[in-house]
Amino acid sequence: MAAGSSDVVDVEEQILKYTIHKWSSHSGNYDPRNILVDKPNDQSSRWSSASNYPPQFLTLKLCRPAVVKSITFGKYEKAHVCNLRKFKVYGGLHDEHMTELLESGLRNDHLKETFNLRNELESRVFPCHYIKIVPILPWGPSNFNFSIWFVELSGVEDPSIVQPSLAWFNKYREREAIRLCLKHFRQQNYTEAFESLQKKTRISLEHHMLTELHQSLVLNSDFEECERLMEQAAEDGLFTEYISRQILKPEWTAILANGTDDDPVNAWPGMRGGHQMCIDSEAQLIYLLGGWNGVVDLPDFWVFNIGTGKWTCLSFDTEKDGGPCARSCHKMCLDSRRKLIYTLGRYLDSGSRNNTTLKSDFYVYDITANHWTLISDDTAAMGGPSLIFDHQICMDTETSTIFVFGGRVLSASSEERTQEPFFSGLYAYDCQTSTWQKLKGDCSEFKSRIGHSMLFHPIKRLLYVFAGQRGRDFLSDFIHFNVDTHEVTVISDGHKKDAEQGASVPAAGFTQRATIDPELNEIHVLSGMSKDKEKRNESVRNSFWVYDIHSNKWVCVYKNENIGQQYWNKMCNVEPCPRFAHQLVYDDSQKVHYLFGGNPGTSSPKLRLDDFWSLKLSRPSKDYVLRRCKYFIRKQRFFELTTRDPIAGMQYLQNDLSDTVAHDNVEERIEFQRLSRMLFEAPKTEESMQCEEEELSPPSNLYVGRTQLFDKLVSFFPDHMTQPKGSLVDFVTF
Repeated sequence: MAAGSSDVVDVEEQILKYTIHKWSSHSGNYDPRNILVDKPNDQSSRWSSASNYPPQFLTLKLCRPAVVKSITFGKYEKAHVCNLRKFKVYGGLHDEHMTELLESGLRNDHLKETFNLRNELESRVFPCHYIKIVPILPWGPSNFNFSIWFVELSGVEDPSIVQPSLAWFNKYREREAIRLCLKHFRQQNYTEAFESLQKKTRISLEHHMLTELHQSLVLNSDFEECERLMEQAAEDGLFTEYISRQILKPEWTAILANGTDDDPVNAWPGMRGGHQMCIDSEAQLIYLLGGWNGVVDLPDFWVFNIGTGKWTCLSFDTEKDGGPCARSCHKMCLDSRRKLIYTLGRYLDSGSRNNTTLKSDFYVYDITANHWTLISDDTAAMGGPSLIFDHQICMDTETSTIFVFGGRVLSASSEERTQEPFFSGLYAYDCQTSTWQKLKGDCSEFKSRIGHSMLFHPIKRLLYVFAGQRGRDFLSDFIHFNVDTHEVTVISDGHKKDAEQGASVPAAGFTQRATIDPELNEIHVLSGMSKDKEKRNESVRNSFWVYDIHSNKWVCVYKNENIGQQYWNKMCNVEPCPRFAHQLVYDDSQKVHYLFGGNPGTSSPKLRLDDFWSLKLSRPSKDYVLRRCKYFIRKQRFFELTTRDPIAGMQYLQNDLSDTVAHDNVEERIEFQRLSRMLFEAPKTEESMQCEEEELSPPSNLYVGRTQLFDKLVSFFPDHMTQPKGSLVDFVTF
């Protein structure tokens, strides 16, 4: 192992000693040294600011540089309005130049909380000598001050680790300083200084492909070669990182009935909620089973052909066809490899339950043979779950295993009045051996629930569990379970702020729907019934979240807070109204979601929906990025042609630049029209051009214009290939 590498995790951590170095000048009356000792029962044992006006901060100085891995906050013995609802932590070797290591928040309770701090750079650990805590929001009203009760730092100060890390970090900073100088010299066309520094240090400013791009564009004005290099970059997949950083754009499309006059009854499933759907992406078929129409449970079974856009009823009464009886709040999963659909569980109201034993039937449907088979009339007798509803099931097609988690266990109506609700645990069913195994009971580390989401990642071999309800509590925790090792990992306990977004994860919810894309390593969540923990009210709102598994980030890509019925009546063919008890499936081959039915949560308790929608989430494609790059290149060439020969400029605009514009896009069309008008406008002074939009104003200096274009093109490449992001002149302060 190389000293100072990221393998520092193998070295035992220890508590790091520190002193109070500096704090905001207008701090309160409490001595900042109070945070050195943990006295949760002492109201005065804290550091507190005199106000909540920025900048408030508290800087700690370590006794010696160390790799700081985590920070622990102690609290008062009970919730307190001055606790930090949101804060940032910075670290560095000098107290005036520090890097952000964490953005998060504390729960408003009495329990200690520990947060991991960023300590790696280019896969190498870096040391800190100073740690700065910056409060942002208190838990109380906005006029309350901030309080920090106790702080503990953990990390590694072993010289055999820290000293090599310190030496590497200083070399890294020296290298980056030289690269900033190289960038500045080249941007300012200080050619001799640039070449001399590069020759002396032998430090590369960027990847050789970008150096070639700069040579072709800025120095040689070879626009054809510039376009060729961008085509090569697209072919090599170099735009992938840029594309992944772009915000997804949602596009809802209403799917309308496509029946025939000869077959009007068979054309469309009726209104329902609590139904189940699954999708066979390979065959492009969506299956729908049962549900509740507001009056009775439904026994029908449907399939939707995505290619033809038509629903077909496979069975009007599955029980008569040897399948399950009418039901709702059941669950269904598809074995796409073997073309089998499994269904388990259902809800029974108290009037339908008696003192006899309630049995949990378990069915499988053979798609190829169009045949139902009863696997078991009582899964509990086989070692599986009892009769449950609002649970979740997932299929592992590789091992032919079904995972079942959560759900409320139904009991006889006479027992329900005297017993606390009982929630089912985590079970696995081996379809090859027809055997059940209980993997986890209802426990604190893997708390059972109803109305949650559970997804299986076949590559990572993980079950992801999110949200749900337990009694009166709406949950927003996020955990995963390794199906091979049975290890439970808490991704989010439902209280902490997302470190990168500075915002909450999806609201604590019930009946939200989630899907997973193992190829993109994304989890998608469409809201259902949610609960505002602060206002203590329930609501149905439309929102769609995407969780990036690799970066551990949530992003809200769609939200509509409208609740008025009049508004949604107008939008009935534009986007779906808010709802719960709906169903959502995901075609991972075409990257499209499909939504059907649900309960709109209106004043009409029996009203259910029968609308059907597709949702396409899109980022810019590789072809789109390449086209825009060519547009920027040709626009610069157009500017240069126009200054020399307006006629040639006009011909180039019509014949070449026009080819890179999507004329059906309003923004691009308007921008192109404004370029056209430049040919007929009076020449502009340098001062007037600086006042125009940067996108449309040709710089007065060709070198400057081409350099600006180069910087724009570089933004589409991966960070590890490019010149430094910063600017040398930004370090000059006064």
